[in-house]
Amino acid sequence: MTTKDLILERFGSLSVKLQEAARFVVDHPNDVVISSMRALAERAGAQPATFVRLAQQLGFAGWPELKAAVAADLGLQGKRYGERAKALTSRGRDAGLAAELFAAQRHNLELTASECAPSLRAAARLLRKARTVHVAGFRASYPIAYSLYYGYRLFRPSVQLVHDQAGGLDMALRAVDKPDALVAISFAPYSREALRVATAGKAAGAAVVGLTDSAASPLALVSNVSVLFSIASPSFFPSVAAGIAVTEALLEILVAEGGSDIPDIIDRSEKELFESGAYVLPPAKRPSRR
Repeated sequence: MTTKDLILERFGSLSVKLQEAARFVVDHPNDVVISSMRALAERAGAQPATFVRLAQQLGFAGWPELKAAVAADLGLQGKRYGERAKALTSRGRDAGLAAELFAAQRHNLELTASECAPSLRAAARLLRKARTVHVAGFRASYPIAYSLYYGYRLFRPSVQLVHDQAGGLDMALRAVDKPDALVAISFAPYSREALRVATAGKAAGAAVVGLTDSAASPLALVSNVSVLFSIASPSFFPSVAAGIAVTEALLEILVAEGGSDIPDIIDRSEKELFESGAYVLPPAKRPSRR
């Protein structure tokens, strides 16, 4: 029985206040997973203690156990980094570790390629129609976001990187509007900032593209188009290799379907980078002495 089924089964036996909290849990499972109990209670117009009592009435020890059950129902529960690292240390100098990792990366790429082709083209269509494209990824998702931002800026100036430095997140979110598109990137455990950006983009009327690891992820639930990539890894930390591959494939489609002027724009951008000294040419080979 899922947590939702359990709540619905016992709904009639709950007090009015607990029914209100229970209804919020059923209707907003993604918020349950990513929000603190205090933030959740504020959104629901209830007291934090109400959610504790709800969990106990449902047979859980407390709110953390109910929250974990909701996450498990969404397919988002997994071992923590520390647990995975501990399993690695037990293997010591295992010579097969690197080979195992690269095998997992190959499988991630194959699995991602088989699943994301249609969604990549749908995402590209949304981005081409947008006035401005905002790209957001935090912590481990940042390199994926920056890879997309950097490559896209080579042929489209109206691409902005959303960041959270020095209050930059609030400033960036104020710039998102209805004609825009927003690409938000996150995988389990999900970034609160990425979810905040995606939710704000949707509220502003922008088209939201989510690059994430599960159709049941909180990010996928608020996105117009979800592009999924696999993060499985035998290491202690999820793999971002397939996420980088997804951004490269998306850029490939945007260039291929973007019109005949794009190659010239990319050529000019590359020349400017060389002329400014940002790109350094390899040293000229000296003539060999005979």
